[in-house]
Amino acid sequence: MNIVAIGDIGVLDGMMHIGDEAMFEAFLDAARARGIRDVTAISANPAESAARYGIDSIFPIGFTGGRDAMKLRTAAVLAAADGDRSALASDDPALAVIDAIGASDLVVVTGAGNIASNWPMHIFERSAIAEIARRAGVPFVVSGQTIGPSLNPDDAALVRQLLGSARLVGLRESASFELVRRLGIGHDSMEQTVDDASFLGIDAAVSDDEVPTGEYCLVSFSTHVGDHDRAAVLDAAARLLDNVAALGLEIVFYAHFGPLAGETVRGDVVMHEAVASRMQAASRSAPTGDPRDGARLARGAALVISSRYHPAVFAVSAGVPTIGIAVDDYTTVKLTGALGNLGQDAVLTANSLIAGAGASVLSRVWAERAAIRARGRALAAERQADSGRWWNLVFGDNG
Repeated sequence: MNIVAIGDIGVLDGMMHIGDEAMFEAFLDAARARGIRDVTAISANPAESAARYGIDSIFPIGFTGGRDAMKLRTAAVLAAADGDRSALASDDPALAVIDAIGASDLVVVTGAGNIASNWPMHIFERSAIAEIARRAGVPFVVSGQTIGPSLNPDDAALVRQLLGSARLVGLRESASFELVRRLGIGHDSMEQTVDDASFLGIDAAVSDDEVPTGEYCLVSFSTHVGDHDRAAVLDAAARLLDNVAALGLEIVFYAHFGPLAGETVRGDVVMHEAVASRMQAASRSAPTGDPRDGARLARGAALVISSRYHPAVFAVSAGVPTIGIAVDDYTTVKLTGALGNLGQDAVLTANSLIAGAGASVLSRVWAERAAIRARGRALAAERQADSGRWWNLVFGDNG
């Protein structure tokens, strides 16, 4: 089987986005476990992705500008897909995408949260890829997605077409599942799944003996705070982490979007240093590594506190008690879904955090930590089996 897959991959300017790479890596692990080696990745940095994963890689079609410009781009790309290659310049990256899809047996959109009006270029990219696959008669699958929650009418029409053309659609939280139902797609093969990277690096169900419980709290904060006052969020986060330190846990910051080398302060590190400077307790930062490093750190923690999505995904798959900090509707949907899929519910809004509710949430989660771990590990065994069945469907009969 020859597969073309698109995810938000490609390390640029030395900045690793662990969650985006993790979902693609989990997809690739699942493919290789089933004997599939011929994968072409669509990547923002094809050379880097080809070297990282040992596969072929090409640039995306590429959509920029306003909606009218993206519509014109789509029309030209589809004309080229129908045989009029003069519709595009001879060096247009879309031609390589068209050729790769035409030579493939399956096209996969690997997991992500980018099918929302927040990022219309991603909707147009995936919609064009889906239509190229449809016209070429190549099966198309969408795996592990968040949809919305923001979708304007024009984007909703594109998403309806995109998902409607898929042989399988995997949605990673109930809110996305219900939104797609409201769009009227009624997909016979639409399934609610967990995030694709939930079990990255775990070969079997997690047992008590396999997951160490470190005496540390892993912390990952995005610089995105929505419409909230940044200083107020920083101060409240610092107070919450001081309360965590009072439990006897070391505070370990880990940037899920951060520099791979050097001492530069970029990405999540900016937020982490600002919070640390406001804390009374000591803390340290672990250097950003690859997705498996991030997963190991989260699964080995006694507690995880994160406004980012994948630290929570990694943690709950091992039953690690987790507090999600949601700063807007989008992060609320994602974090509520990530925790809820594995039996947890400690999602704290930024407003509640600023108002001082963090201490009571922390107290509850910490008091219930043993029960959370036991329940989470039992659910993880079920969800991991479900995930295996999902990948069997993805790579199975594509007729």
